[in-house]
Amino acid sequence: MEITFLGTSSAVHSHNRSHPSVAIKAFGEIMLFDCGEGTQRQLIFGKISPMKITKIFISHYHGDHILGIPGLLQSMNFRGRETKLTIYGPKGLYNLKDAISSLGFPNFDFPLEWIEIDSGTIIENKEYIIKAQELKHNVSNLAYSIEEIKKPRFLRQKAIELGVPVGPAFGKLHEGEDIEIDGRIIKSEQVLGPPRKGNKLTYSGDTKPCEEMIEFAKDSTLLIHESTYKNEDWQKAEEHYHSTASDAAKIALQSDSKQLVLTHISTRYTEINDMLKEAREIFDNTSIAKDLMKIEL
Repeated sequence: MEITFLGTSSAVHSHNRSHPSVAIKAFGEIMLFDCGEGTQRQLIFGKISPMKITKIFISHYHGDHILGIPGLLQSMNFRGRETKLTIYGPKGLYNLKDAISSLGFPNFDFPLEWIEIDSGTIIENKEYIIKAQELKHNVSNLAYSIEEIKKPRFLRQKAIELGVPVGPAFGKLHEGEDIEIDGRIIKSEQVLGPPRKGNKLTYSGDTKPCEEMIEFAKDSTLLIHESTYKNEDWQKAEEHYHSTASDAAKIALQSDSKQLVLTHISTRYTEINDMLKEAREIFDNTSIAKDLMKIEL
């Protein structure tokens, strides 16, 4: 997976931070998580083609997370997009769809699907599983996770010892199919190693700290969590249903996550090294996202 932080600010833009959006390049797809104002310009700077985006996942309907969608869709249409785009979001997504249509945007010439979702599994295929979880914000808000499905290792020497000829039969067995050799059935489990756990990425959206987030982020390879406030402003975080740096770090620690990246940083702070220090006192493997920062998993 290649993760690009397109926008890392909270409600207000700054010279260095745009509105929230994260692009995930994996499994032959590009997926966006949130799409704040200015996202399509950030895609240009990040050298990511909007025409290759297959899915957009919206955490909630505050403006800093969705106002980039109308312009992005229009640009895709102007550029002659033909491939399908699917947009997922919590209850209220169809209101967003109707609002965009009512603003005078044309009918789009490419397939566009809008899917309202709730907590649970959204997509499951041979390559990955995407889940959503309702959290604690002042409007309905979803966190998302992507779990990579990793095939067990193919035990080549074992297959040869069982008389399997080198060639297409190897691929079938690796895909979980049983085959017949000289009247004998060779089962795939005979030539596959133990299950392997793939990478898991979890994205919080906006939320105050909650047990639901800890459970949802369990065993994340990378946890991307909002950190709107420093600890000194914990009362503001509580009032506005947001998290501090320490809140995010505690969630990373309690969920047994491997790496934490803080994002959704309030522009009230010109100096954020102390925010990073606050988080690292609890969870050492923490960094603060910057616009156009990339991470490889």
